Amino acid sequence: MTLSAIKIETAPNPKVSVIWMHGLGADGSDFVPIVKELNLTGCPAIRFVFPNAPQIPVSVNGGYVMPAWYDIRSADLLNREDEAGLRASQKSIEELVAIELAGGAEKIILAGFSQGCAMVLQTGLRQSTKLAGLLCLSGYLPLNQLVEQERDVVNQQVPIFMAHGTSDPVVILQRAVQSRDALIKMGYQVEWHEYAMQHTVSLEEIDDMGSWFRRILK
Repeated sequence: MTLSAIKIETAPNPKVSVIWMHGLGADGSDFVPIVKELNLTGCPAIRFVFPNAPQIPVSVNGGYVMPAWYDIRSADLLNREDEAGLRASQKSIEELVAIELAGGAEKIILAGFSQGCAMVLQTGLRQSTKLAGLLCLSGYLPLNQLVEQERDVVNQQVPIFMAHGTSDPVVILQRAVQSRDALIKMGYQVEWHEYAMQHTVSLEEIDDMGSWFRRILK
């Protein structure tokens, strides 16, 4: 099933697409306001695609049905991971990548926050189409024991921006650091940022994201 999505174009005829996944319980509108704060001066025209996650019951929230890319069965995020859910959402995101390519995109960036960040890594490292970048905010590497055997060499050199709050109570900093170190061990080039914040986005982080976009799209 094709995910519904909000789409914003910074200028006509964009050749760059950014597919940006929201966090648990949010929706595609969550990161729309950030587009105009990124200072994309000098960047080519970009189409931002903000998909909506499916509505599913989430175990750690008592089975309450909410927008989620996959189920969370344990507060530590790593025990009893929802592999089926992760792979189903991966397939849906890959479909969005295919749609953007068919629409004329020449560069595609995957971006995401929290659960959305997990989906960026789940999808991007396994993607057979060369990506322009992975923007990973306040999240972690899911199914980490399977990445080595499942990753696609075509994205071995993909630029990865990882950012995390030092006081994040939802995805603890240690979990993100472990994910960063696992990626570096596999040979990925990770640009790492820490901010004095919790499970959110800061103005300094937005400035750094904008700088990253301008560098990789110049």
